[in-house]
Amino acid sequence: MKQRQSSKTPKRPLEVDHKSQTDLSAWRKRGRTDPEKSSQNHQSPGDQKNDISQKNDSQEVSLEKAFSYFEKADTVNTRLLKSLIPASVIPENSVVTAVSWLCTNKCSGSIQLLFLRWLITVFDFIDHKEQINALYGFFFSFLQDEKLCPYVCHVLYLLTRKENVKPFRVRRLLDLQAKMGMQPHLQALLSLYKLFCPELVTITLPTKTKTYFKSSEGPWKAAMNAVRQRNQGSTPLTQAAFLGTAQPQSRKRKWNTQLVLPANSARNSEEGTEKYCDLFSADETFPVEQLQTFPQLLQNIHRLEFPSQMGSVLTNPLLLHYMNCVRDESIYLRLYYWMGQMLQEECPWCIVDNTNETEFKSFLETIYKAECFLQEGFSACEEFLYKSLPLWDGSCCRPEILKLVSWIPLSSSPEIKSYLYGPLAQLFFTSSLYLKCSVLESLKELLENWLNCNVIHVDPEFHSLNTTLSGLVNVVADLIHFVGRLSTVGLRLEKNSTLLLIFILDFYETVCDMYLKYNLPLLILPPAGVFYPALLSMDSVTLNQLCYIMYRYRTNLVAAKENEESKKKILQFKFSNETYREYNQYITAMVGCLWTSSVFQKDTHSQGLRMDEELLNKTLVKDFKTSFNIVYHPAMFGYSVNFLKQICPEDTTLNFKLIKGKRWDWYLEYLYAQGLEGLKVFIESSINRVSQASRRKVENVEA
Repeated sequence: MKQRQSSKTPKRPLEVDHKSQTDLSAWRKRGRTDPEKSSQNHQSPGDQKNDISQKNDSQEVSLEKAFSYFEKADTVNTRLLKSLIPASVIPENSVVTAVSWLCTNKCSGSIQLLFLRWLITVFDFIDHKEQINALYGFFFSFLQDEKLCPYVCHVLYLLTRKENVKPFRVRRLLDLQAKMGMQPHLQALLSLYKLFCPELVTITLPTKTKTYFKSSEGPWKAAMNAVRQRNQGSTPLTQAAFLGTAQPQSRKRKWNTQLVLPANSARNSEEGTEKYCDLFSADETFPVEQLQTFPQLLQNIHRLEFPSQMGSVLTNPLLLHYMNCVRDESIYLRLYYWMGQMLQEECPWCIVDNTNETEFKSFLETIYKAECFLQEGFSACEEFLYKSLPLWDGSCCRPEILKLVSWIPLSSSPEIKSYLYGPLAQLFFTSSLYLKCSVLESLKELLENWLNCNVIHVDPEFHSLNTTLSGLVNVVADLIHFVGRLSTVGLRLEKNSTLLLIFILDFYETVCDMYLKYNLPLLILPPAGVFYPALLSMDSVTLNQLCYIMYRYRTNLVAAKENEESKKKILQFKFSNETYREYNQYITAMVGCLWTSSVFQKDTHSQGLRMDEELLNKTLVKDFKTSFNIVYHPAMFGYSVNFLKQICPEDTTLNFKLIKGKRWDWYLEYLYAQGLEGLKVFIESSINRVSQASRRKVENVEA
């Protein structure tokens, strides 16, 4: 608001006593108009005219006194700034007007600093940024003030576009760095400049910085949350204007307001609609808040500028498509900074007084969905997990944290062993059965995500002389061996739990097919501590799954052997003889257990079931040799009982010795009909008699 000055009446000197400068209520009381005096102004036209003129002069003096009051009381300005809590969007012109006061001598250094902090805090509530960006040079000039420099860098970081990067500004930042040292805020701005114009910033900058800027919200955070919660009862129109969407949403914290593109005021009128339509043919930047369809994205992809609210990208499929198509490092840098700040400041187990677990869960879920869309993890999320997992109790936000773990990029660096495998192992060994299952599920998804994104299109011939494939194989092998150790110890702790076995075998169902399905020359068999509990399990689902896994191992190994012998594919890596030997030991144990009833004599594995007959006789178990074949096996016993009841309903003694000869074959068909497909493919691929009979049956059908 500008101060009015009458052209007819000379400006009167301000007479503001000390009391009026410190007591706002006293000034307001003296400035009120007496109702009785105002009623007397209607006595005559002449008197009325004079009274109106005097009244206007009185109001002008009162207004000037008010301005004088606020200009002279710095303390009140500070209190006013701290009270500027946005209830909806902030008009851009009001911010520009406020910025203009920084040019005057009436703002102290503390007021300037407080205003910059306020501007950073409410930056995402500003409806437009064009006029503010035009003041880029003005903000840049404040870098010379050491106290203001960190906050000015933060504002510039939010405003910087490619056209803002100039040689003289780069030189100025380098001079400041030489003077102040490698400060995080200067490094942030230089990093952004280097992404836009690498030819101007030729110095080497650190690739990873945990935090560029300190949190500037301070006194406004709680107040902003209170205002937003209070506004939940407002009208839908007000709420839509605040959230930038016509759909009411639940409680919104800082990150959620940044996840919604701001509403464009130009859409609220016909004239604004015409401007909106004209933008398609204009040469200027296409406003991202007006991006509605995929054809619009294709037509304007060359002139699309990302919003200042980087968080809005996470919930906008079109902007995520843009990130996939245009590998603009500046976008990832800005998103890395924003996401890193949010995760660090809002993590419930890292911040003592933060109890907003529900809202943090929602934020993590949003990040996970964006990662699934992009088919890659965010580096800021990876750093957050490495930093927070050692402090995590395994309970707070468990599903969301484990989902994020599934998108951590695998590497051979010691960081992943120290900050991922170590904390997960500690939680796994000391947690409940259900957390153990959840961790294994997350690690299975981690393996699948990594294989789908990195290995599925690898050509072994192309990589035959390249070390890239070696690195891929090593990081996958490390993960598989890590899960093998977890599984072995976990089964001992949980007494060979069937539920835990199912999750373990789910993981190895992915491992067993890596050669054929993912074109990766690597096969690692499950450890004996997993194989034998699954083989002797009392659950038919577990046994059936193990049979299928061993069948797929055989298929992959046979294919690898054929390719190696025919030299159709030159593999840089060949499966070692140890892999074939261990597989043969497992197959011998399974066939001896389920089919030939010779497991106790022929199992040659060092941790296998082989026992001396003298020791077996001491168990006093009759027919111990057949204890684990497909008729007597604890997992198959229920099927054999039902089968006997069907073929011999008159026999009430349940004589299992009747299942032999043709009845043995009938029993196999009965098992296959129960959905035990894993058992079927294993027996048909491993037992010569059954395999030959199966082939003859197929040939007869074809004939």
